[in-house]
Amino acid sequence: MSQDTEDYVYDEVSGEWLPASELAAKHARENAIEVRDAVGNLLADGDSVTLIKDLDVKGAGQTLKRGTVIPAIRLTGDTQEIDCKYPGIKGLVLRAEFVRKR
Repeated sequence: MSQDTEDYVYDEVSGEWLPASELAAKHARENAIEVRDAVGNLLADGDSVTLIKDLDVKGAGQTLKRGTVIPAIRLTGDTQEIDCKYPGIKGLVLRAEFVRKR
């Protein structure tokens, strides 16, 4: 005989008793932030994106041209901002509305 050693927790939203791990996974899915590009594609850490318009980079004195590929983005926790690296520009944060997933 095997015993189920997992704790059950009462979920006030559904009114059910659920395994603790299942309830934690449910809350993680509900709290996940979806970041979408200009055409509605879901973005994730590590994705490559392409700029859809020319962007003047404040403080760098540089313009990133339309079509520039930005590799390996990172999500910031904001639904409209992505963190990325680009040669010659430190701390580049782009708005998701100006990029398209590759």
